[in-house]
Amino acid sequence: MAAKKGRGLLMVYADVRAEDEDEFNRWYNEEHIPERLAIPGVLDAARYVAVQGGPKYLAYYELDEAEAYFSDAWQYRLNNPTEWTKRMSPSLVGINAVRNVYRLIYPDDVSEETAQAGMAPALVVGRMSVTDEVEALFNQEYNTERIPLCSRVPGYIRGRRFEAVMGEPKYITLHEVGSAEVRESQAWHVWRNAAPPQWSETVRPQMNHAPGSPGVYTRIFPA
Repeated sequence: MAAKKGRGLLMVYADVRAEDEDEFNRWYNEEHIPERLAIPGVLDAARYVAVQGGPKYLAYYELDEAEAYFSDAWQYRLNNPTEWTKRMSPSLVGINAVRNVYRLIYPDDVSEETAQAGMAPALVVGRMSVTDEVEALFNQEYNTERIPLCSRVPGYIRGRRFEAVMGEPKYITLHEVGSAEVRESQAWHVWRNAAPPQWSETVRPQMNHAPGSPGVYTRIFPA
């Protein structure tokens, strides 16, 4: 069975003026997502809307590798946009638009279970940078302590971490959850506040979240 998740991500965020939203959503759902899914190396895609944080809209693409974005096929589409794309691309009508490409850094491998999983009903997305002084500890604690403990929260599906190969900030943590309410649960708050001293006292003060991060998103397409 063809994989649905790989080692790369493209994440496109944008706020949109109210007068553009209806056509923006139709363009994405009817033309743009199907067009991108036809490009080799694009494994799956979905669109989300923020219920906390932002920007409001997120288009999220699973790639076999980050290099899929830089392929001739993808670049051809970028350089030869349709007439509808010329009107509705986030780079044209989007406000606070962000387009980042990432490579997987945690876990090391894509398990068969993960590879066959569909797009989650909801996401908690942390976009962050960290100072050089604590970067190694930041990665160690995230990979060995923070995400493994978060996986025990009811409704939590999986957590993965990625490093940007295009765009900023450098790191993204992608928590896939069964619903947006998971982040409001008592178990989530216990996890968040139960950080060891090396995280809460050393790492967290040196972390900088991008505007709107962490964002909580629910899937709007496919419904």
